Formats: sequence, C-alpha cells, structure tokens
Amino acid sequence: MRDIVFTRGSGWIPVVIREDGELRLMLGAGADANHDPRTFTFPVGEAHLAVIREDLPRHLLLWSAVLPLCDAAGTRNPLDENAATALLDPILLAPPADVDALFRRIRWDRSRLVAHGADLTLLERGQVHAAMRAATETPNEKRAQDHRADRRRAARGETLGPLDAALLRYTGQYAHAATVPRRLPDAVAPALLPQVMAVIATAERACAGMRIGLDPRQGNRVRDKQAWQRVATAVDTAVRNAHPALADDAIRTVTFLMCTETATRSRNTPEEDAKKTVAAHESNEAKTALTLTDDKGAEKKWQHDGPRTAPTEFWIFVADRSTTDNEVFTIEDEERGEGIQLHFYADSAARITTLRKGRGGAAPEYRVEYCLVDGLDAYRTLVHAFTRGGCAALDPYGPWIPDAAAFERARRARKAQQAP
Repeated sequence: MRDIVFTRGSGWIPVVIREDGELRLMLGAGADANHDPRTFTFPVGEAHLAVIREDLPRHLLLWSAVLPLCDAAGTRNPLDENAATALLDPILLAPPADVDALFRRIRWDRSRLVAHGADLTLLERGQVHAAMRAATETPNEKRAQDHRADRRRAARGETLGPLDAALLRYTGQYAHAATVPRRLPDAVAPALLPQVMAVIATAERACAGMRIGLDPRQGNRVRDKQAWQRVATAVDTAVRNAHPALADDAIRTVTFLMCTETATRSRNTPEEDAKKTVAAHESNEAKTALTLTDDKGAEKKWQHDGPRTAPTEFWIFVADRSTTDNEVFTIEDEERGEGIQLHFYADSAARITTLRKGRGGAAPEYRVEYCLVDGLDAYRTLVHAFTRGGCAALDPYGPWIPDAAAFERARRARKAQQAP
C-alpha cells in the first residue's frame, strides 16, 4: 500500500510517500531497458520530512545530490539506498557551511539547481546553500539548457559577447548546436536585432545565387557535400572579414543557417532545366537519341523531343539506380558512335569513340581515353559537354589518357596525395 504524504505538485520534484508503514522519498530518474521511466525510493525519517515540507532549497539540494545515484543504477540495477540515506542528515539537517562542504565532495546535478533558480555566481563559488535562497518550485528548463551550453563553451575556451549570443538565439542554436537553425527574430533583444540582421545580410550576399543540390550518386536524399562546403566557405570568409570580432560559435551558426536555407531553396529548383528551353533546342545537343545504362544492365532512352534535357534525364537515372555496388554509368550516342562512361567509385571517366564498326563478323574497334574527375560538379560538366558536342566537346576537360596502365598510375598517385 502506497500513500502520498507530501508533494509539491511541480514536475519531477521528489515526493514523500508512506509504503507499508514506512516513510520513503520517491523520485523518477533515468529509464529502463525499454526506455520507460524508472522510479526509485529510499527511506526517510520524520525529521527529514519536516525539513522537506518547509525548506524548498534543501529539498532541491537533496534531489540534486540523489540524481547521480539514480544515474549510477543504470537501466536495471537498484538504487544504492545506503548512499542515498547517508545524504539526508548532511543536506537536510546540517548547517549551511557543512552543506557546502558536502557538495564539494560529492557528485551532484547542477542543472536541477539552475532550472529552479540557483544564483549562478554563488553556485560557481561553491556556496550552494546560499545559491538556492531564491529557489522556485517551477523549473525553467531553458535556463538550465543555456547554462549547460555556456559551461561547454567555457570548457573549450569560448566566450560569447552580446552579439554572439544574439546570433545564436536568432538561429535557435544557443543551447543545442545540433538543431536545425531557423530564424527567430523575437528571441533577440530589440536593441541587438539590427546588428544581428547586418551580419545575416553579409552572409546572404556571400551565398547569393549559390545552390546545394542533391548528389545523385548517393540516391535521391543526400546533399552534395562539395556544394555545401562551397557555400559554408563563402559565408564563413565573408562574415569573418566583415565582422572580425565575432566568436567561432556565432560564425558557425550563421554559416549553418545559410547552408540549410540554400539547400531548401535548391530542393525546389531543378539541377538542370526541367523543360527544354529555346537555347537547348538551338544547341548542339544530340538531335536523335541517347542511351543511358548502368553496370547492372538497366537501360533508358532519351529522346530529343522529350520533356527534359539529356543531363537532367541522365542524373535522374543515376539517382534512381546508384548504389554502393552500382557505380558505373554510361551515356551512348549511337549516331555519333561515341559514349562517355562515369566511374563514381574511382573518381574517373572514360570517353569512347568508335573507330570502326564491326562488319562481317569482325569486332568493332574503339578508342578509349581516361581522365580523373574531381567531384560532382566536374561530372556534371562532362555530362553537359558530351550531350551537347560529343567526345570532341570533352577535350578541354582532360588530360585524356589513352593508356589504361598509365591512367591507373595517375589515379593511384592522386589517391596517395589525398591520403592524410
């Protein structure tokens, strides 16, 4: 039989219960193996109950000291009741100086005290009893989150100025740097908002017109890492030059915001023109058909009078078919007797020209030339050039190496240079 003897009725503050005639303090902390909340209890006396009823600061201090014991219990072990009961007299009944001395020796949960109004200056001095004089029953979790973030920054030597803090609040990343940044002007003090917007304007100018599209080599979900880095570098450089006093955390959050927004805009804009323009029709783009294939035998035809440009159709084909074991894609122009093959696994490409068609049982003769490729943008350039002008249009994007062994040596040499 369990009856509640005393509760403050606010959040997770421990309550006093009577269970089988015995007074016990009950608190929820941690989770079990199924991620359900765990509840712990340990015995208390009548004198302890009297202090818990009348003294909110000491009640909160006891909670702060017991929480690490709950953490130590993990997902299935029992609470160390001897260690918990050993905290009762020194926290609830001892003079303030002794309470402070105890907290210098034990582990305790700082966040709980900060959330319930602890004076941060006194807390840093180790005067925990005095720090809780203005304790509140209702917690302010945001205050605790911000304090944890400040301590993490202090540990790595980062100090925020008013504008730095305002930028982090503007993006919603003051407490949690891993959250997706967004624009929250109401979170910034009105006096600082013009300075915040000046920094944002600098960042916007730096990445105007840039895009972060999908990387079709990784399917239909993964962003182009090189494009992301390009935007990040442009914004970082511009903001540092225009606002040299900003802290790294502030610059990082502005950069993250710009990259995220650029990626969102790009998601709604085709990588290539979705419809053919007049310019595309008047270009040297293949006038008949192209054959798109992968390394698994899939094939797709592109027709000149279709709704999409050849590069668009090709990269859609790649995004739909590309996997870790399917990284070779080819575009063939049968009319020209030419093709280009992209090797995503090796950061390379080959252009293939038919020198003599096979006749009378004789095998056709091809010229195959290889080149190294540096990232998705370079692949896009090759595809765009080939679909407009065939193998001849690829000349500027070499060097093209006709000897496979020589090319393999060049590829290995580049890999060795890139190794850390």
